[in-house]
Amino acid sequence: MLFSGGQDSSTCLAWALARFARVETVGFDYGQRHGVEMQARQTVLAGVRAAFPHWAARLGEDHVLDLRGFGAVGRSALTTERAIEVTERGLPSTFVPGRNLAFFVYAAALADRRGLLRLVGGMCETDFSGYPDCRRDTLDAMQVALQLGMAREFTLDTPLMWLTKAETWALAHTLGGDPLIDLILEDSHTCYLGERGVRHDWGYGCGTCPACELRARGWAEWRATERRSEP
Repeated sequence: MLFSGGQDSSTCLAWALARFARVETVGFDYGQRHGVEMQARQTVLAGVRAAFPHWAARLGEDHVLDLRGFGAVGRSALTTERAIEVTERGLPSTFVPGRNLAFFVYAAALADRRGLLRLVGGMCETDFSGYPDCRRDTLDAMQVALQLGMAREFTLDTPLMWLTKAETWALAHTLGGDPLIDLILEDSHTCYLGERGVRHDWGYGCGTCPACELRARGWAEWRATERRSEP
């Protein structure tokens, strides 16, 4: 499970734990400005073990891989002090070229050693920031490349691929109820600027970066749906 400690990967972690007998997690230190997520992921993992004992037995080893060299090559607003804006290519300046592809190569190499064949990621192309390596066709090609290049029948699962952020909140609630929602609100980290000092109704963050805007809008839409469904 590619696990950053954000809303999406926390939801995917619950999805995986509900389906598989053993789930190992992997995080990547690529020199991201929001390096606070490296601590957040540990807090979320501890919270899952404490709040969901039936999942704790399935939650295996956590791995952290050093990709700082890659982050230095793929310079973006996530790894250097530069404005978050749309570039001349029409892509957000937060796009780290090939980041998700590199993540899956490293995750697959680790999985090969661990004897694991399913790789789970929180990529989505319904509600996302426009990153081309979040698209399902990109990951379908990556799956084929990994199968051929490593002679392993890897499967790349992306349970959020066709969900809106509101539907991601709803999925988290279906999987873990209010305890999982509370854990995501309090302990997961999404904000690109690493802001943890301001608590909004949707969790912590600056409130203005693209990641915060997506999370906040999804929360508002889901809560509005929940209120309409209440008796």
